[in-house]
Parts: sequence; structure tokens; C-alpha cells
Amino acid sequence: MPNFWLNKRVFVTGHTGFKGGWLTLWLHMLGARIYGYALPPDTRPSLFTVADIEPLLSGHTLADIRDSDKLKAAMAEAKPDIVLHLAAQPLVRRSYQDPVETYMTNVMGTVNLLEAIRQTPNIKAVVNVTTDKCYDNKEWLWPYREGEPLGGHDPYSSSKACSELVTASYRKSFLSALGVGLASARAGNVIGGGDWSDDRLIPDFLRAMDAGQMLKIRSPRAVRPWQHVLEPLKGYLMLAEALYGSPEQFDTSWNFGPGESDSREVTWIVETLATHLPDLHWEIDSQAHPHEAGLLRLDSSKARQLLHWQPRWDLQTALQKIAEWHLGWKTGQNMQTFCRSQIHAYEQTILK
Repeated sequence: MPNFWLNKRVFVTGHTGFKGGWLTLWLHMLGARIYGYALPPDTRPSLFTVADIEPLLSGHTLADIRDSDKLKAAMAEAKPDIVLHLAAQPLVRRSYQDPVETYMTNVMGTVNLLEAIRQTPNIKAVVNVTTDKCYDNKEWLWPYREGEPLGGHDPYSSSKACSELVTASYRKSFLSALGVGLASARAGNVIGGGDWSDDRLIPDFLRAMDAGQMLKIRSPRAVRPWQHVLEPLKGYLMLAEALYGSPEQFDTSWNFGPGESDSREVTWIVETLATHLPDLHWEIDSQAHPHEAGLLRLDSSKARQLLHWQPRWDLQTALQKIAEWHLGWKTGQNMQTFCRSQIHAYEQTILK
């Protein structure tokens, strides 16, 4: 909605991360007053530093989502109208290495956030960002809908399923009665410029290319619902707007995934991105690795029909935009300006 976000007080957890950084930039473009709560960036470089995001914030708290006292204090100071919760331990392979950290961050971090919200008056809308991996994955061919059973083989997926259950419980037990609209959002495999995370396909691709090294592919035939980072962020913004106006209609779970043709194998992603960035050599890594889902698709018909959200950039376009972003960074361009230009281009894309 035009001018909806102008001067809204928005509390964003995880604003120093990849998705949180893009979301903060977009909210600033919309005129919001943004209060961030997160750990320092966990990669060097990071989107937060490269795009110079800190000066855009009205409040900037570097603290752990597991620290409930600091979280409550930061939220009380921010006095937000809307809360967007992105802080998480987001990596599957890291969850095998440190499951306790993963559960404490993704489950108790959600509890801490919702407790802080209970004690902060005037909040109207809350979006808890989880993941497409929260479903009990049967490796079947058809896409998952919001009513499918939750589960998770690895600690990351399981922790996000737990976060979904915590969200549903707090909604029914506390927040609905307070007039707070609380929803969860489940996106696909999010890609975009400015992601330097470990053990993710495209950041691994770009690191190998920049270093002149061989990229090793763990799961060449794995199928994922790939989408540019701006796609789910648009969904989160639209969902928050809807919750703010009609919490009882929209306080549920929502999928934000790509079109069916953009659920592609890992090898297709590598081969296609290599057409834009050809200085890459890759091979299949035949070593044993921890379990990761082989096939995953999302059904986003609910968001399309009720929120009127739909993807704007197909996967070919998303990969092209990543290549352009990375080359812009490599050549020393102003990356905050570059991000803003990509957000503007996305907003101007005519829906098909």
C-alpha cells in the first residue's frame, strides 16, 4: 500500500544478516524507522558492512536473541508498531556441528521474542520468518502446502518446525487476545547478491571463482525451490501490512516460493550461473555428507490468492542479478546504491 511504511516503527531481528540486510534497505526506502537487533555480521565481508546499512537505522542493538533481558530492553526502547523476526542459526550443516546452539537460537530465541512482544504495548503485527524445510519432508513430487505436517530430519529443519509450533501456541494462548497479528512465513532457497554464508551453493560458487579454485558440488541432483531474496521479502512486507489491518484474517502460516519451473537441480544452477560468470571449474564431491533433503517444492497458492503476492523475477533473472551484483562489488561500486537500484528494478517489474 502506498505510504503504509512511512514513519512506521519496525523492529527487525537479524538485520545484520543477508536477508535482514536487504530487508532493512527496502524498509528504509519505504520510509520506515528501523530498529535492529542482531549479533554482529558473521561473515567478512558482509552485506551489512559492504552496503553501509548501519547509518540507516534508528536503533542498532548488537546482542544475542538468546539474551531475553537485552531483547526486552531493546524492544521497550524501540516501541515498535511491527516486528519482523529473521534472527536465526540458518545453516543445515552447522546445525549438525552445533545442535544445541541451533535449538537455543531458533526455538528459545523465538520464545524470547514473543515474550518481549507480550510485554510491549501497541505492537500490531509480527512476522516470524522460518523456512520451507520445516515440513516433514517425504521426498514426494508435489509441493508442500501450509497444512502439511511439520518435522525435520536435521537439527536446523527440526528447530524451525519447533519455532512454528511455538508461534502457533503464542498466537492462540496470548497474542490474539492482545490484538496482535502473528504469522509465520516459509520461503524457499533464497539467493541474491551479498551472501557470503558458508556451505551455501552460490556463495561457495563465488568464493571458488574469486580464488581460482575448483568448486565441489555435494548434491548435484538435489532439487530446491530457488528464488531471489527480494521475492520472499516482498511477501513478508505484504503479510505485515495485511496483519496490521486485519490480524484475525491473516494470522496463520504462509508459503512464499517460486513458480514450479524454478524448482531446479543444483547442477542446473551451477551451469546457468556459469554462463554469466564463466571463470568457474567444478566437480562432484563424492565424499559422505550429513543428510540433506533431496527434493523440496512449495505451494504458494494461498499467498497468491489471499495476499495477491506472486514472484516477479524468474530464476534466470535472479541468477543474472546475482552476477551483476557480484561484478559491481568486485569493481568497487557503491553497493548500497546498487542494492537500491535492484530493489527499484524489482518493484518496477510488470507482473505476468
